[in-house]
Amino acid sequence: MADGDQGQRAAAVFDVLGPVYEKAFAHSEAHLASLEWLLGRLAPGSRVLDVGSGTGRPTASTLAAAGHDVLGIDVSSVMVELATRQVPDATFRRADIAEVPLGDGSFDAVCVYFSLLQMSREQQSGLIRRLARCLRPGGSLLLATVPADVEDVEVVFMGQPVRATSFATEDLVSLVNRAGLEVESEHHTMFTPAHPGAVAEPHVFLYCRQEPTA
Repeated sequence: MADGDQGQRAAAVFDVLGPVYEKAFAHSEAHLASLEWLLGRLAPGSRVLDVGSGTGRPTASTLAAAGHDVLGIDVSSVMVELATRQVPDATFRRADIAEVPLGDGSFDAVCVYFSLLQMSREQQSGLIRRLARCLRPGGSLLLATVPADVEDVEVVFMGQPVRATSFATEDLVSLVNRAGLEVESEHHTMFTPAHPGAVAEPHVFLYCRQEPTA
């Protein structure tokens, strides 16, 4: 499947979900805890990239409220409109992250919360390498996903049919390491979205760091 086709499918799903997605995931304690970890590492006025920024909450809103310069990228025009309205202190762009130029060392931190799952493994690997390069020395990357050894399987997500691809945790950690990032810690949890018919799903949060230069 072409990259553009996958981006269009993801956009269609999240255009439909809109604010319902935010409500379903708003009570994720693991997500909020990871943001607290990141806030403790950032210097004042840090530049942060939020990949798959959704409605802007809680990621961009939390970081912008702390005085950081946040750029959110999302393929869904509905999500970008919501985020722009809800988090006016951050900047949001509707775009496929695969098509966004990322200068080497241009961000202090990158957040990637569950935005890889509709990409192929090749695309996920390539994106993580690009995100690692766009981090400044000593920068942080937060990566959250559903860990599973699956490729292009059809699932129903909040009532919407999607095709999902992921990695088992150990393979994801290896991928991140090969990109030049150190996984300082990982957090595993089970989470049930607040949505009719939702079931508990495994989540893994990787707390990663770009090695500082000597």
